[in-house]
Amino acid sequence: MNTFKTLTLGGALLALPSMALAQDAPAPTFDEIGPYIMTTLLFLVAGFLVFFMAAGFAMLEAGLVRSKNVAMQLTKNIALFSFAAIMYWLIGFNLMYPGDGWTIAGWVGPFFDQTVLDPVGIAAADADLGYASIGSDFFFQLVFVAATASIVSGALAERIKLWPFLIFVVVLTGVFYPISGSWQWGGGWLSEAGFSDFAGSTVVHSVGGWAALAGAIILGPRLGKYTKEGKVNPFPGSNLALATLGTFILWLGWFGFNGGSQLAAGTVGDISDVSRIFANTNMAAAAGAAAALIMTQLVYKKIDLTMVLNGALAGLVSITAEPLAPSLFGALWIGAVGGIIVVLTVPMLDKFKIDDVVGAIPVHLFAGIWGTIAVVFYNSDANLMTQLLGIFAYGVFTFGACLILWIVLKATIGIRVSEEAEVNGLDTTELGMEAYPEFSKG
Repeated sequence: MNTFKTLTLGGALLALPSMALAQDAPAPTFDEIGPYIMTTLLFLVAGFLVFFMAAGFAMLEAGLVRSKNVAMQLTKNIALFSFAAIMYWLIGFNLMYPGDGWTIAGWVGPFFDQTVLDPVGIAAADADLGYASIGSDFFFQLVFVAATASIVSGALAERIKLWPFLIFVVVLTGVFYPISGSWQWGGGWLSEAGFSDFAGSTVVHSVGGWAALAGAIILGPRLGKYTKEGKVNPFPGSNLALATLGTFILWLGWFGFNGGSQLAAGTVGDISDVSRIFANTNMAAAAGAAAALIMTQLVYKKIDLTMVLNGALAGLVSITAEPLAPSLFGALWIGAVGGIIVVLTVPMLDKFKIDDVVGAIPVHLFAGIWGTIAVVFYNSDANLMTQLLGIFAYGVFTFGACLILWIVLKATIGIRVSEEAEVNGLDTTELGMEAYPEFSKG
């Protein structure tokens, strides 16, 4: 409560507020509000770094598809993020973090109130000082779901219709991802069983990889990719400079992906752990790129830039399940194995005639499985059987649910463009515009 007293200054009467301190509660100390402020700041900074990964996915995919399909990939990437953000607000967040019991309490609430966010100008006394602001937590979780959908986009490029793909994104980000995510990060049964996935090698990356694998099987390969004799025809990407830029953007965003998953920054130990996570994340990426570079030289007698780029990403995916506990050497060899996995599994998919345009399945699914298993080497609380249980559960649910959804979409509205549209390119046939109108079709 404010009271007023009159003060004479230079002949003028001034009414000045006087705080009735005896009647007011004492102001909170920094020790009380500091953890809340710092953790909220961590979520916001990490969140916009992970958001920037959307640009990384867009540039990577635009560089690895042929020029006649670049505008379509860019459209898909900005659209998928937008639909993912809306669906995670509408259904996903409450489904993934159900609170008391398995309910979708308040799933229509956002139409009528703003309970998902803290009130404007909230006072310290009314805030949950034991954690962070609701808005920062919601935003940080939201950007993860969009990354999952981006994985699918690249694998199915150059032959999928736009609207069926976006319908799939709506269901994946609004229903499938939140349900499986709740098993681990929502305090569900896998979390109670002791499954460990620090930042999402399985919860995010393998889920995207399983969804992409199901889609690639139902959609089929691009025209001319595989001959009847089993030969693989390479389709070079339109712009490796863009693909390299996209990889570096993803590498940068991964510091937020893994660092923000510390979920706390209010103590010396917390912020020191974040710095440790940054160092391990970077080491794994570097080792993955180096291992892929060396492997392609040994296997193909020449270095393949696209393999090196995906090697870096595989190293990042591999360390994501446990970026805190390993030493720098541990992060190095975990990331290096991820890079080797990419080089070995890309041709394996080709043998099964599974056409993955950007290498998303080797990077996110296979390296994600490896990273989830590698947790047991440095996290004493994890055990191999529980990690395998989690991998199996996510694989069966996500692959099965997505396979059914792709089949339904194919049988009802169709998911693949016509042969003529695929030959001419999706830019002109689906969008009516080209990314590079001055140049001939790629």
